[in-house]
Amino acid sequence: MTDIEDKLKRLPDKPGVYLMLSEEEKIIYVGKASSLRSRVRSYFRDGNASVKVSALVRHIKDIDYIVTDTEVEALILECNLIKKHRPKYNVFLKDDKTYPYIKITLDEAYPRIVTTRRVKKDGAKYYGPYTSAGSLHETIRLLRRLFPIRTCKSFEKQQRACLNYHIKRCLAPCAGNVSAADYKDMINEIMNFLEGKQERLIKNLQEKMLKAAENLQYEKAGELRDQIKAVEKVLEKQKIVNAAEEDQDVIAFARGSNEVCVQVFFIRNGKVVGREHFFLDGTDSLSRSEVMTIFVKQYYSRVADIPRKILLQEPIEDKDVIEQWLKEKASIRVVVQVPQMGEKLKLLEMVGRNALLLLEEAQLSRQKKKLADGEAILQLKEYLKLTTLPIRIECYDISNIQGTSTVGSMVVFEKGKPLTDEYRRFKINTVEGANDYASLQEMLYRRFKRGAGAAALPDLVLIDGGKGQLSAARDVMKLLGFASIPAFGIAKKEELLFTENEQEPIRLPENSEALYLLQRIRDEAHRFAITYHRQLRSKDSFRSLLDEIPGIGPKRKKALLNRFGSLENIRMASLQELEQVEGMNKKSAMQVYDYLCR
Repeated sequence: MTDIEDKLKRLPDKPGVYLMLSEEEKIIYVGKASSLRSRVRSYFRDGNASVKVSALVRHIKDIDYIVTDTEVEALILECNLIKKHRPKYNVFLKDDKTYPYIKITLDEAYPRIVTTRRVKKDGAKYYGPYTSAGSLHETIRLLRRLFPIRTCKSFEKQQRACLNYHIKRCLAPCAGNVSAADYKDMINEIMNFLEGKQERLIKNLQEKMLKAAENLQYEKAGELRDQIKAVEKVLEKQKIVNAAEEDQDVIAFARGSNEVCVQVFFIRNGKVVGREHFFLDGTDSLSRSEVMTIFVKQYYSRVADIPRKILLQEPIEDKDVIEQWLKEKASIRVVVQVPQMGEKLKLLEMVGRNALLLLEEAQLSRQKKKLADGEAILQLKEYLKLTTLPIRIECYDISNIQGTSTVGSMVVFEKGKPLTDEYRRFKINTVEGANDYASLQEMLYRRFKRGAGAAALPDLVLIDGGKGQLSAARDVMKLLGFASIPAFGIAKKEELLFTENEQEPIRLPENSEALYLLQRIRDEAHRFAITYHRQLRSKDSFRSLLDEIPGIGPKRKKALLNRFGSLENIRMASLQELEQVEGMNKKSAMQVYDYLCR
């Protein structure tokens, strides 16, 4: 502890971020402080520390820190470092995935509606995040039904409009059929819709409908009338929660065993326009205030749409700092409140009840799945006449298209659940053409040649295929001394199981948990093989196309791939962006642009 004690003495009395490191120099905790000296020292003198903090302190072998000018800067840096390093002892949103947004490309002359998982400062308008991709796509389908917005990725002037114009799904700005001003009006209407300002949208549409009728444009007036009806239908579903027509986020949570379900209601113009829920893991040792603080920091670090008012079920730490951060992020004054009475408290209680229902539903679903997985394993032992429970099941599949880029996959399920860390994929090296039997044998040989050296041996082997594939697999297992492990072939069409010693296939009872488990395992093996196969084909396609471009050698190909990530992204790049890639010049950029982008 000598080095740590020395560092504790030298800590500055300034705001910043501190990083706790393990013996392997891995970041295991990130925190922020208004005073690095007092905050970091508190970890080592607090005699009443929680179990989690005590465990953290035991594993700290080094401390690093970054000084910032303000607490707000420290808060932003803390959020970014937690997201980047995912430290073991920090609490973060379950699965911590990037959620999708609706993006309106205001940086384009004729904007589009697209989905994205990355929020950039590019002049576009973002709405979200959506935890449900289904609700996001449903919203986009509704918008495209209500508003004839363009969907083409690249905008070029055309002599004739495409089919979307003729079916009234696009105004065809590419063919000059709509002015930029009129198109911009429609974009403003879409933004009003997404921001909950439907009354303003209806009023604008009604004025346009009356004007069209006065000018004897009856077809246009009829289209506007239908549009108004569709918007009014959406409006009927939205609950008015306050007459003040305020923009608010309302946040409450429910606690379970070492997890929390947080519910967020989005209120725009006094109406509930949407809601999302999130889960936090590892929260048992945290107070309710700490849970709310962690969520607010992580949630608003990724959110683009921040309202003027945020109602919270619990008070948060560093309230003034967080309000200042939100103000700088949203460019408006943001007020964080914890209502104690009245309508706002009732609203929070309603959100809390919804969080509790979602938490109970998630827990019940997990319990049912756990019971179903246990029942499935017992049924498999009985139906397949196994001598031991099939705790560990391995399934193998082969994928190729017309004999090219043949690959194999091995997926592992343990106690009915996927063990993704032990999935393996195999690029078939010794087999030419489409030969599933030989490919299976190469894969099984490579897996069982290792024996139990890299992983536990399976209790049951599944082969995606019929008797021929099973026979090929068994030949290898016998050769390597693993004939005692039971193996079955599972046919795709009728879900029949083939075994080595029986003429007739085994048909598992319909609606049995055993059948559902085998289907899940087989489908997962197929998915994993197909995904790998597509990756290889994509790389081959990328290389072959770039190889055809004069002046683009291995270094420039690598630089292009590192910069853009995919062939599709290179196609979408501008000439200026191509020129900026390391090793490229105007001539080489123009060659790539002419070949791929035009």
